Amino acid sequence: MANQEAAEIQISELDLLSSMFPYEEEFAITDQLALAELKYYVENESAEVPSSKVQFILNVKTEVPTASTVEFSMACALPFKYPTVLPEITVRSSLLSRSQQILLNSDLKTYLMENFSGEPCMLSAREWVKDHAAAYIDKDLSSFSVTASDATQSEVTMFTRLWIYSHHIYNKQKRKNIIDWAKELSLSGFCMPGKPGVVCVEGLQSSCEEFWSRIRRLTWKRILIRHREDVSLEGGGHAEIQKQRKFPTLEEKCFDAHGARGNHMDLGQLYHFLEEKGCADIFQMYFGVEGH
Repeated sequence: MANQEAAEIQISELDLLSSMFPYEEEFAITDQLALAELKYYVENESAEVPSSKVQFILNVKTEVPTASTVEFSMACALPFKYPTVLPEITVRSSLLSRSQQILLNSDLKTYLMENFSGEPCMLSAREWVKDHAAAYIDKDLSSFSVTASDATQSEVTMFTRLWIYSHHIYNKQKRKNIIDWAKELSLSGFCMPGKPGVVCVEGLQSSCEEFWSRIRRLTWKRILIRHREDVSLEGGGHAEIQKQRKFPTLEEKCFDAHGARGNHMDLGQLYHFLEEKGCADIFQMYFGVEGH
């Protein structure tokens, strides 16, 4: 299958998901930049191959005997060659233990490998989760040989950095939430309030996704992930995570606020701050111009 054809199939499948699940709490693209790159690639023959995978969340509610309904979150990424290769899917729920989650995701992958080689399969994956995931909550895994260290290893595999753009960040409670949630989830980075608002968080992939899930549920005029960085961790230990960080903690950063409401930051100072942290290239992604 040609790259162009695979890209067209991905866009068609995303359009189908969007029409079937129109509400953000059911289906949400978490990397709009990657989607824009993919569409540009399809529409322009001379375009370069997209640099990022399209990533999105599918949420599935299902009935379980011990509770009325339980929500399972499917964090999905489409490799560029999908559907000739399988999608990357991680299913999570607060009611799953680590070993139950590992077994559930392993069985889902096996199901997809056996049934959907080279075919679009996101709807089928969602249906499988809807039909089978609840059974894993009460599954006795005493015979399932996954140690705690194996479980930790499976989760501590990716280091993620999210660059979030908001039309504006003024509200004091939202600003407090950003700081508090980052601390709770062991994320570092920074938040620049004002208009526009910029938030960067970095840490374990699962923690970044949880942070984004909470933030986007708040009321915003506009908020999106402008760029995403994922790095595989060798060994996944604390030292390796610390080595990847560009920021020691998450702090609110203000750069000579000005304007009628004192809500515009000095973007030149923001650029120099990013440059010091080795992130100068992000400035153009946010504002469409090179920093100086």
